[in-house]
Amino acid sequence: MKWMIPDLFAPSIYRIDYRALWQRGIRGLIFDLDNTLVETTRPDATPELLEWLHQLQEMGFHVVIVSNNNRTRVSQFAIPLQIPYIHRARKPLAPAFRQAMREMQTEREETAVVGDQLLTDVLGGNRLHLYTILVAPISEQDAFFTRFNRQMERHIFRWMHRRGLTRWEEKK
Repeated sequence: MKWMIPDLFAPSIYRIDYRALWQRGIRGLIFDLDNTLVETTRPDATPELLEWLHQLQEMGFHVVIVSNNNRTRVSQFAIPLQIPYIHRARKPLAPAFRQAMREMQTEREETAVVGDQLLTDVLGGNRLHLYTILVAPISEQDAFFTRFNRQMERHIFRWMHRRGLTRWEEKK
């Protein structure tokens, strides 16, 4: 179960202390797309997200989107932003995370994974010893397989809480 414990929990991508990440040596950020950056049903970036991405790039971070979704969904979001992306990533398997690090030219200790799911984003990042950040999902609307993952996550969160393993505020 240690593979399921993120290094950090944040209520949203906007509440992460990126200066602290920079100070700890993080230079590359792998982001999930759906319910991490935008709602699953939203095809494009919000003005707030555009400003935030600009700030990250100004700080010097490299960014890659790694999503289990299809090429059409991911490319239509990422291409207008000029952000590299990997679709059908098969998270939590390692190849897409490794490909993202090659794209950003970062090593494991310089890379963080940010996503809204324990069973894909956190597990995948932890298996490669990347810094993992779990954010609360933006929306309650999920794809079919994600709904199954959310049920499993609830059991895992309860298990962690009973053992005192959670190091963040509980998800509601």
